[in-house]
This record gives sequence, C-alpha cells and structure tokens, in this order.
Amino acid sequence: QSSASYWLNDANNDSLQRIYGISFPDTKQLKEYKNFLAEAAKRDHRKIGKEQELFFWHDLSPGSTFFLPHGTRIYNKLVELMKAEYHKRGYSEVVSPNMYNSKLWEQSGHWQHYKEDMFVLDVDKEKFALKPMNCPGHCLIFDARDRSYKELPIRMAEFGVIHRNEASGALSGLTRVRRFVQDDTHIFCMPSQIESEMENLFDFLENIYGLFGFTFKLVLSTRPDTFLGDIDTWDQAEKQLSDVLERKYPGKWELNPGDGAFYGPKIDITIRDALNRSHQCATIQLDFQLPERFKLKYRGPEAHDDPEKVTRPVMIHRAILGSLERFIGILTEHTAGKWPFWVSPRQVLVVPVAAPFKDYASEVAQKLQDAGLFVDVDNGENTLPKKIRNGEIAQYNFILVVGEEEMKSQSVNVRNREDVGTKARSEMIKLDEVVTKLSSLNKERRLENKLL
Repeated sequence: QSSASYWLNDANNDSLQRIYGISFPDTKQLKEYKNFLAEAAKRDHRKIGKEQELFFWHDLSPGSTFFLPHGTRIYNKLVELMKAEYHKRGYSEVVSPNMYNSKLWEQSGHWQHYKEDMFVLDVDKEKFALKPMNCPGHCLIFDARDRSYKELPIRMAEFGVIHRNEASGALSGLTRVRRFVQDDTHIFCMPSQIESEMENLFDFLENIYGLFGFTFKLVLSTRPDTFLGDIDTWDQAEKQLSDVLERKYPGKWELNPGDGAFYGPKIDITIRDALNRSHQCATIQLDFQLPERFKLKYRGPEAHDDPEKVTRPVMIHRAILGSLERFIGILTEHTAGKWPFWVSPRQVLVVPVAAPFKDYASEVAQKLQDAGLFVDVDNGENTLPKKIRNGEIAQYNFILVVGEEEMKSQSVNVRNREDVGTKARSEMIKLDEVVTKLSSLNKERRLENKLL
C-alpha cells in the first residue's frame, strides 16, 4: 500500500510517498496470511450485507445504517433476545429523550470531556446536543422521586438511539458509525451489592456469547490521566472490580492501566470470532462520579432514626452486545452469512417440484409462518435444481421440497443448508413433525443447524 503525505505534516512542504509493507520469516507464514486475507474478504460484512440485501449506507446520511427488511429481522431478533433476558433477570426498560440542553452535559461532565464528539445544536438561543450515551438521562429518571434501599438494585435498560460525531475518515460499515443503538443498562445499587451484581453480569455475558459460539477475554482498565473525582474513590472502585474478577476468573483477566473512562474504572470484554480476530463489544463500568454530580440519593435503613440522612447509590454502566450495528457486523463475519437458525433472516424456503403442487407449497409455508418462522415459497418458473441452488446461495437454513408423494402423505422433503451440493434425495418427514422440530430449534436458540 502507498499514500501521499506532506513532509512534517505541513502542506507548504513537498508531497512525499508513504509506503506500507509487511514481511514474514518464512513462506509458510506468508501463505497463511494470504489465506487469512482472502477469507476475511469473503466474510466482509459489507459484501455479505449487499449480497443478502441486509443493510446499506448513503452519502446523504454518512455513518447511519439503513436496515432492509431481512437485516431488520436480525436486528429485531437480537433485541428480542436481550428483552427476554431482561425479563428473567429483573431489568426494567425505560425510554429517554434523544436531545438535551447543554446544562445536563455540563452537570455530567461530558461537556468538558466529550463535547468534540457530540452533535451540538442551537435551540431557542441555547445549546443542545444529541445524546452520545444514555447515562445522564437515566440519572434523571432515578432522581424523579424519592428512593428507598428496599428498591435497590434498580436495573434500568434502554435501547436508545445514540449519536457520536465520528470523523468522516473513520467511518467503516457497521463497525464505525455515527448513529447507533446500544443494549444499554445502568444499575443503581448499594455498595454492598456491587460484587453480587458484577457476578450476575458475568453470568449474563457467558449466556449471551455462548449462544453465538464466542469466547471472550476480560481486561480491567484503570484511572486515566484525566478523570473526575478523588483518587481514594477510584482506588476503592478498582479494588472491588479486581477482587470480583479474580474470584470469578482467577488468573484469566488482564490489567490495562490508565485506559478507564473519565468517570470510573471499567472492564472491557473482547470476543474472538471465527478468524481469531478480537473485537471489543461489551463493557462494564463502575461509576461513583455521576451519582455525586447528580446528587442521587436513597434512604437507607438508618433513615428510620434520622429521616434527613440519605446515601449515594453506586452506578454500574453495562452493555453486552454493545452497539447493535457493530455486533451485527461482527456476527455477519463470524458466521460468514450462514446465520444460526434462530437469528436467520431466511429460515425456510419451500419449493414445489412442479406447478400442480404450488398450492400445497403455500399451505406448508402458511403453517410454518403461523408457528412464527420466516418462510418463503419459490413458485417461479425456474427448474427444480435452479430453485434449490438459488435457495442455497441465499443461505436458507432449510429447503423443503414438496411433490405428489409429499402432498399425499402431508410430508415434506427436508434439505439442510449444511448438505449443500448433495444431489441425493433427502429425508421425508411429516409436516407436523417438521413444524415442531423447527419451532424447537428456533425457541431454544441452538447454534447447530440440525433438527432433533
């Protein structure tokens, strides 16, 4: 690779040519690297997104993703997954505004530390900004009424739209965008509840990443050079996080000094994809600063003796998928567009062998749709082999072929995506049994594309 560059980064100087290169100790490593690049190119989410008609971008809204119907199916499946887990794990969903007066950001500290990355607007002769994160709004929700220690922990979740003013040259597909949505949660708890909440979050992480076959690594990032609050509070927070990490994952986490958020230490979680690349998605941040800045309080048990005595809660920031856009990009490349059945935008294709069986094909599709599955029917004019091949290219998880024998016995001929290219006749299964097995595969969110 090569690129132009001014000498000493000064446009008044001569333009020079910058050359990028890479070398390897032996031809074996060079060959492995070339194979890696070729495989990465095949899995590029921008390429697959176009081929499968999932999403696209437009110059009229840089850094903002347009999700097409099939891409929206994936998006909604991930949201449904998280909402189901929220219900089981005691989270409450909220909805907060997208735009706030700059006074909120001054109070939170973002105006001083993050203003350059925010979209700022003039409204009614005052400064407003689109939110780059949900936490200050959640502080306002917590503070909307008096709180008691009996309510804690309060686990507040939101799929809020977030805007960050990323440099145009840094924008890249789904992985670097300006408009995105996070599976954002803020937990307000007592200091004595921190460690149990952290352990619950680790269990949550393992459950979600396990569904996709991801392994993950944990890194504790500590106090940066620019920070809010006092050093003693930071030291206390860092010790609590390191203690729970060592108890849960002894010797299996790393320390990253000086890379914490300006308001508190954090645990960054990086996942490894099928090409062994690392991606940072999840984050868990312990925050003593925002509760102080917003003067958040709850009445503890001692308030019976002293009604005026109040206590500050601790705030835990948490995202598991992180940006939904970024996670979908990573998942696209991890699976190479061969989606697990439960999250697949094209789960089943029904193909009649000839025109007389189109009605039965539509009947099969309707029964599967009634079971909550994504089903299409190919009643076009192509030959049967061409229809099957088109279904394989489109990455349908299962292709159900129906003809006279299947219609008479109320059955279907099942072709699994993993058996692509097989010309032999597949297994014939009763329609009701197929509906039950596909529904089970969908509901249980199994990774293996197999009927049990």
